[in-house]
Amino acid sequence: MKHFLLFTVFFHSLLYSQIENKVDSVTYYSKLASENIKNNNYKEGLSYTQKSIDYCKKNKNIEAQASQTFNLGKIYFDLNLHNDAIELLSKSIVLFNSISKKPNDKVALAYYYISLSCVERKNYILAESSILKTEEIQKKLKIKDKADLIRLQKGVLSKLRGDTALASILFNDIIAKPDSPDLTNSKAEAFYQMGTIEAANNRYNLALNYFNRALELNKETKNLNQKSNILLALSLVYDKLLDKSTAYTYLKKHLNLKESIVLANEEKLGTNDYETFKESQRKKEELLIEKENREKEKADKFSKLISILAIAIISILSLLSLSLYKNNIIRNQTNSLLKEKNNELIAAKNKAEEASKARSEFLSTVSHELRTPLNAINGITHLLLEEHPKKSQMHYLSSLKFSGNYLTNFINDILEINKIESNKLEIEYINFNLKQLLGDIQNSLKEIATINNNKFILKIDSAIPENLIGDPTKLSQIFMNLINNALKFTNNGTVSVFARLRNYQNENATIFFQIIDTGIGIPEDKLKTVFESFSQGSVEINRKFGGTGLGLTIVKKLVRILGGRIRLKSIVGEGSTFSFELNFKVDSKPLLNKVVIKNYNPEIFKDKKILVVEDNKINQMITKKMLTNKAMKCTILDNGEEAIQILKSKAFDMVLMDVHLLGINGTIATQQIREFDTKTPILALTAISLNENREMLLSFGMTDVITKPFVAEDFYSIIAQNITNS
Repeated sequence: MKHFLLFTVFFHSLLYSQIENKVDSVTYYSKLASENIKNNNYKEGLSYTQKSIDYCKKNKNIEAQASQTFNLGKIYFDLNLHNDAIELLSKSIVLFNSISKKPNDKVALAYYYISLSCVERKNYILAESSILKTEEIQKKLKIKDKADLIRLQKGVLSKLRGDTALASILFNDIIAKPDSPDLTNSKAEAFYQMGTIEAANNRYNLALNYFNRALELNKETKNLNQKSNILLALSLVYDKLLDKSTAYTYLKKHLNLKESIVLANEEKLGTNDYETFKESQRKKEELLIEKENREKEKADKFSKLISILAIAIISILSLLSLSLYKNNIIRNQTNSLLKEKNNELIAAKNKAEEASKARSEFLSTVSHELRTPLNAINGITHLLLEEHPKKSQMHYLSSLKFSGNYLTNFINDILEINKIESNKLEIEYINFNLKQLLGDIQNSLKEIATINNNKFILKIDSAIPENLIGDPTKLSQIFMNLINNALKFTNNGTVSVFARLRNYQNENATIFFQIIDTGIGIPEDKLKTVFESFSQGSVEINRKFGGTGLGLTIVKKLVRILGGRIRLKSIVGEGSTFSFELNFKVDSKPLLNKVVIKNYNPEIFKDKKILVVEDNKINQMITKKMLTNKAMKCTILDNGEEAIQILKSKAFDMVLMDVHLLGINGTIATQQIREFDTKTPILALTAISLNENREMLLSFGMTDVITKPFVAEDFYSIIAQNITNS
């Protein structure tokens, strides 16, 4: 008895698990829907098909969702609910196309049923475009068995728009074909349609012949709707021939058949059943919309934070540009003074040397002061990305990361502005994807577009090769300046960016770029001076829109360096168009996604004791978090004096020493530490300025250098390498 009970429990659990597997699947719901429809229970058929769609959405199975949406649309079509059929079949087409743009037989069928439903709803324009889509897909798939159905529908549409000659040709093509079971229904319909054409032309005897042939073929197909139409047509023709008795007989048959069709449809799905089903779907949609709104509110809050950080980056960029260009003006004035006063050569030379020293110190200070907050921005972005953010947040964080990386590269270039003036700026020739680069720029500037209620349109010629060779950093600077200006000087308008392939031969591509806005425009007398430094058209524009007036100067120089020429067209009150052409080499090899390969074992970091000497609180927090994320133990100090004292009494595996500290700086502190400790690795943390270089820092006893802002993988790799070497 005991063994029997155990067997019963085991068998029941096994059976239950099998039932669960069957219940929770698309196949299961589809099978139930098919069985109920086969048994004329369309209420349950609709319910199970909708459950199948919901299951597909839950499991993100778009292909199955598209097929089940098509099935639901076909059920509505069979029930003569043509508005619902058009809606669901159109949704299925969108879903299929989201998976692949390749021709699909179900998409062809969906367009076919949409065309039939549109004829019933008297929307002949959509009906005609849909049947042409069906024909186009069938030809691509080389499917010929549906050709007569398409020809029949095209004939019906030709007749409805009054082209009875073309309609007759199409119908007679079908009638002339040999009889076959698959063609019987189409031939019956073709005979019927030809009868209506002859009746409309008052050729009633000929019309009767066509209708009788149609009725004879209809006996084989048992198409009740078609039979009802034929009986009504016969009644009308006999009435025209004044054979009232026969006309009445056929009319009575038509009405009886029509009534039985209505009763059969009501038996399939009652009015109350249909309303109940639609109401339940409406409530589900409302719940889904409510959920999406809650998610949107969360995303909006997060986007505000991103906006603040983006504004901070733009402000830093503007201040940097203004400071450096004013410094260049001072240099030019100093050089002019030297040429004019040869008799004061020695004094002028001393002044030039002092000015050069001041400029170097100024650039060193600006570099350090900009890289420190930029390190905070990039570091916090990296930490947020490692916290596994929501998909809705990834878009904003990726844009922020792109903007931070762009600003880092831009600072490096702007600090070498003298190289631009002396044609010493080096051009990179690396692989990049233009579509991805412009897409990243669009994402990073969407918030700015939203502030002025602007539409931001990006159109890239599909013929442009995927893998170009050029300088993506300088190209990014050009587009960021031009698009920023366009968005800033446009309100409630449109900013469009176009990239078109002008020429492509011998692995060389010429691409034409346009940035078009519908903003305030530029006066004709300012078109030649707008590219000069600190030129913004007028004082009023500067006061209203802000900015340094340096962006277009940078753009012009960079376009020229890359081998192009910037052109400008503008009309006041209508907008401006900036355009230029650039040549690129094309790489025949596919552009591989860069994968960061760690050259260290993460286990090497575990329980390592790291002393961080850093006086910036935000950098302390970021550095500590990055170290503890790799299981390292971190001690924070904010000055060099305390670092010297603690290292005399306590051992650490490594010291991360900021170069610029209050009190004694990092280099002096390192020098003093090396007097009693020559083994502990000391890594310099620095935003390397004009007067700092790797060799100079190493000469003070530092082991290695980590540059701010940190690149996460470089940061960990340098630490791992020095732990291994020690």
